[in-house]
Amino acid sequence: MVIRIAAVGDVHLDQDVVGRFRPALEELPDCADVLLLAGDLTRHGTEAEARCVAEEFGGLAVPVVTVLGNHDHQCDQVPQVVKVLEDAGITVLEGNGVVLDCAGGRLGIAGVKGFGGGFAGRCASDFGEPEMKSFVRTTTDSADRLGAALRSLDCDMLVALTHYAPVPDTLVGEPLEIYPFLGSYQLGQAIDSAPTALALHGHAHAGTERGTTPGGVRVRNVAHPVIKQAYSVFHVGDQLDTDQVSPIGQSGSQRSWS
Repeated sequence: MVIRIAAVGDVHLDQDVVGRFRPALEELPDCADVLLLAGDLTRHGTEAEARCVAEEFGGLAVPVVTVLGNHDHQCDQVPQVVKVLEDAGITVLEGNGVVLDCAGGRLGIAGVKGFGGGFAGRCASDFGEPEMKSFVRTTTDSADRLGAALRSLDCDMLVALTHYAPVPDTLVGEPLEIYPFLGSYQLGQAIDSAPTALALHGHAHAGTERGTTPGGVRVRNVAHPVIKQAYSVFHVGDQLDTDQVSPIGQSGSQRSWS
């Protein structure tokens, strides 16, 4: 039993980008059962940009599931953005999950945008000014909802989808000073609270592709500036040990572009 998962994040679409991904996306049925988008679909989170995303990623021959990113919140048009995406058949997750029937089994996907906060030994704490408490509680609430969604899904394979990073491993290459704004250890704890097979995120454009949670779950940064192709494909299933979960590289059927 093997499920093939294509993923990319941080595509930052506007009218000038429409059409660049589509040729590779049309090849998805040959190499993947589902496409996951790890947030920052737009540049500024406008309804018009969301329509560009719908044009590029809607109507594909495989299911498309996404979370939003920080850019998708910029113009405070989240309800409009979500409606445009869902009208195009794209499933938008935020603290919830979905189970898809794939040829290789039932794939459960739990998703949340996530938030910052930092990592063990270098993280913000719920102490002091109301503003700091609010910041940390936003992170905690997001992680709690991700964990609850992961644990609630009845499926054969479980995947976590976030925009912010759950581990510092995949941030290597970014300035250390901004790690607290790129992710949180609490997301990693949520992922480890369930039998998660794979965790995917974006956000860290200058980061590293591979990492692992403290509990041993494989984490992949699929931000487009990192993977440098239209999408990466991951195989997960009973026939693969978790150590063998890996993306198909440039030699895969997907096309790369810049």
